[in-house]
This record gives sequence, C-alpha cells and structure tokens, in this order.
Amino acid sequence: MCVSAVPESSRTCSKAPEVASVRVQLEMQSLWRQFDQLGTEMIVTKAGRRMFPTFQVHISGMDPAAEYVLLMDFIPVDDKRYRYAFHSSSWLVAGRGDIAAPGRVHFHPDSPARGAQWVKQTVSFDRLKLTNNLLDDNGHMILSSMHRYQPRLHVVLVDRSHDSQRFAHRNFCTFSFPETRFIAVTAYQNHRITQLKIACNPFAKGFRTADSENRHTAPCQTESAGLCLPWSVFEESSSVREDQRRSSAHGAALQTAGTEAALSYDGGSHYYSAPALLTVPCQWSGPSTAHR
Repeated sequence: MCVSAVPESSRTCSKAPEVASVRVQLEMQSLWRQFDQLGTEMIVTKAGRRMFPTFQVHISGMDPAAEYVLLMDFIPVDDKRYRYAFHSSSWLVAGRGDIAAPGRVHFHPDSPARGAQWVKQTVSFDRLKLTNNLLDDNGHMILSSMHRYQPRLHVVLVDRSHDSQRFAHRNFCTFSFPETRFIAVTAYQNHRITQLKIACNPFAKGFRTADSENRHTAPCQTESAGLCLPWSVFEESSSVREDQRRSSAHGAALQTAGTEAALSYDGGSHYYSAPALLTVPCQWSGPSTAHR
C-alpha cells in the first residue's frame, strides 16, 4: 500500500511539463504511520546513523527521455526544542530550538538518470546518514537532537541549455509526507519506538529474544516482505558485542569491516544555502553516470 503525493503548491509560475506531471508514492506507508502514531524518533550520532524506516518512494509521470536529479533535505518543523516526559509517555516543548545547522542536501547516487530508469523500480535513500556533528566532513545530514524535522524529496529536471538559470524555478518540484516527520535523538526515549524498530528492522534480530513470552509487541506491517537494507554492518547487535568480548582480534576485524563499509561511500551530500536550492539545481554539472 502506498500513499501518493503531488508537488507542493508553490509559486505563481508554471512548472516545466517534464516535472509538472511527476507523482511520488511513499513506500511502506503503514509502517511509517505506525511509527508516526507513537512519535517517530531517529538516532543521530557523531559518526552518522542510517534511517529506519528508510525513505523509499515510487515515482511516476516522468518523461522517459528526460534526465532528472533526485535529492533530499530535512527542514525543521518548528523553532522549538522538545523533551520526553516519561510519566505521560509524550513529547513536550522544552523551549526555543537551537540555531539551525548549515543546510545540506543528499543526492541520490544514481543521479542524474533518465526518467525511464527512475520509474521502473523503487527509489531508496538507504545510504543517507544523520549526524549531530556540526563539524562533520563526511557529507552526512546535520541535525540537532531533540528537534523535529520533515524530510523532503526534490525532483530536479536536468536542463543543459545555456540559459537554464532563467528557468530554474520551473525545473524542479518538491514532495513531502507528514507521516515521515521525526524527532532527532541520541538515544530512543519511547520504549515502544525501540520495540517497534526491533520488531520491524530485519537486521535487528540480534536484539530479539527467543523467548516466546516476550513476543507481545504489535506486528510490523510492511508492504515489502524483504527489505534490502544494509544495516548489519552498521547496527551492533548483542551477539556482535558478545563476540567482541570473547575475542579482541575478532572485534578488531569487525570494526575494520564496519569502517571500510562506512568509507566506501564517498559522500553523496553537499552544502547548499536554503534560498539557493530553488534556483541553482536546474543545471547538472556533475558526471553523466552515477558513481557509487
């Protein structure tokens, strides 16, 4: 089951026909809604942590021959800072939010690609990582802990004409889904969020117990039976930690493997100034083929 979104209503100017007809469907909608009902939390770390659920969409309405760039950013939902009240199991406003970190965007590694490629399969942003490190130089998305964020997807038409800057406002469209909002945290606050993530993340099996009496969490309703998400290298399970205690050599090998996997991706996010997002990305000056 998917939920479809049309481009966010915007300026009085019309959009280019190559982007005006684009529609985006959020994959795993019921899973996102389960988290949203509890108050979705996403872990941010200094080294960077991947999102779960992963932001995945299905796109339709693209011109098969036109080239598009897909990118994501995260905007604050409001200017407030939150705290979790354990006695009431709810989030409360704790004061004014921190000054927003420098804005970044994350380019999908397959960008740019023709519309025919984007529409034929699910588009997954599974390489995107969240960090609270203001000095991060790995291209991760910088967020402030205890603040609420809205992920956004931008579809940008690649315009190779010499005067493309004149039509920058016509060559992109933006999509957002309210159920994907979340609060950035350094550790999960709501234990029900922890239970749901363990139950639904296919790579979190190390946290699950074999005791049937502990199988009382709500069933996870995912649309996709198998999620191809490379979490096993990045999520430490209890079994991994036990192996590390037993053998320091084996632990070092695991750490090395995790580091190499983390460094295998050469960024994918770039700095931008928020006002410039609407005018700059109309012309793609990067490589014509994706570099993974």
